Amino acid sequence: MKTLQKVADQPLEAFRYERKYLVEGLDDHQIRLLIRLHPAMFVMPYPPRWVNNIYLDTPQLDNYVDNVNGAVNRCKLRLRWYHEMFDQPERMILEFKIKQGLVGRKLQYPINPFKLDESFNSKLLKDYFMASDLPPEVKMILKRQIPVLFNRYKRWYFATADGRFRVTVDTQLGFYHVGLLNNQFRYSHHEERLKVVELKYQKEDDLLASRIASSFPFTVYKNSKYVHGMDCVFW
Repeated sequence: MKTLQKVADQPLEAFRYERKYLVEGLDDHQIRLLIRLHPAMFVMPYPPRWVNNIYLDTPQLDNYVDNVNGAVNRCKLRLRWYHEMFDQPERMILEFKIKQGLVGRKLQYPINPFKLDESFNSKLLKDYFMASDLPPEVKMILKRQIPVLFNRYKRWYFATADGRFRVTVDTQLGFYHVGLLNNQFRYSHHEERLKVVELKYQKEDDLLASRIASSFPFTVYKNSKYVHGMDCVFW
């Protein structure tokens, strides 16, 4: 974990706040309408897209345990790409999503894309990481990581005109178990009613963010998609 701490050791000013909300009983159109009618006058800076993630963890699931226990300093590792699940994407990103107290940030490393198919397994992914152009300290972390969960969802984007506050809306959530050997991606769980809304902003805007959040009729959501997905399909 010392190597992970080295990667995560970044200035506090680089971190941001995220307020997460769970939405049930509203359809996608109703949620988007509520955001568009918000007094902060959110607009859509670009169209929605599908987000795909392969989450990584140690064989002992250290990252999962830290998240469940609410550890002050915790991290999630994932390989992310956009649009289709099985077509080879134009780009992939390795992300460290780091949380320190109430603030968090992402460390991102672009990586050559590969096509996800039924031959995907832990060894292929590890060989792929070791052959990539990643920093040595990142490769050291990845040696201890295995793929444990795949998830995808459709994400809608909103932002204030000055860009200080951003809102994402995640719908059509799907979670897939990932084993060490070849994967058929058949053991899955899909959420048709559950939607997740996130308000994101820099720490200096926290006071104004409280006013913005007070106009959302949503329930605060403490869990993460990673923990929720693991609970649905891993055990």
